Amino acid sequence: MTAVEIDVWADVVCPWCYIGKRRLEQAIAECAHPADVTVTYHAYELDPGAPVGDGSLVLSWLAERYGTDLEGAREMAERPAVLGRPDGLEINVDEQRRANSFDAHRIIALGLAQGGHALQAAVLERLYSAHFTEGRQIDDIETLQRLGAEAGLDGRRLSAVLASREYADHVRQDERAATEIGITGVPFFMANRKVALSGAHSVEVIGQLIEAATDGSTEAMTQGA
Repeated sequence: MTAVEIDVWADVVCPWCYIGKRRLEQAIAECAHPADVTVTYHAYELDPGAPVGDGSLVLSWLAERYGTDLEGAREMAERPAVLGRPDGLEINVDEQRRANSFDAHRIIALGLAQGGHALQAAVLERLYSAHFTEGRQIDDIETLQRLGAEAGLDGRRLSAVLASREYADHVRQDERAATEIGITGVPFFMANRKVALSGAHSVEVIGQLIEAATDGSTEAMTQGA
């Protein structure tokens, strides 16, 4: 099997991205040569204007944004929560808090630099769990410090990054690349820079992406979840 390099654009506050990560991992585990597949995560902000430290419940924000009541907002939020359960994900829609994800993306980049793909994935996973399951405020610096250390980042290095603007350019470069590629929604998967898939698809469809990366195909696959 030809080595497969998968680039994923995702946001920490996107439930579909959480589902996509879990399904991608399962698809890799089930492919013929999982050791030949590497995954690099890239930053994408769905709500770049979110005020840092807002702390309001996501349900309240959804209701205001879409002009509905809390029950209408809950109905929207429950869709990915329900779809993620068979993948082993616990998405608690009543606990999620609106957050600016920029600093979270910076420590995800630190994970890649410090420990490669495995540590980057571990940092992202810890942030997903904190946001979607535990209702933690993931744009709070002290919270990010704790979460990053729990995921395996060096505490002193993490403190230095959070106290600076380090990796800010890295995040912006990821976002510029997304614009150049034409990404308008996440998760977005690209394998060997040849075939792409947009949306939180099934394990089987993501597996087809991995296979397509090795067979000479250069066409985009199905769009949407």
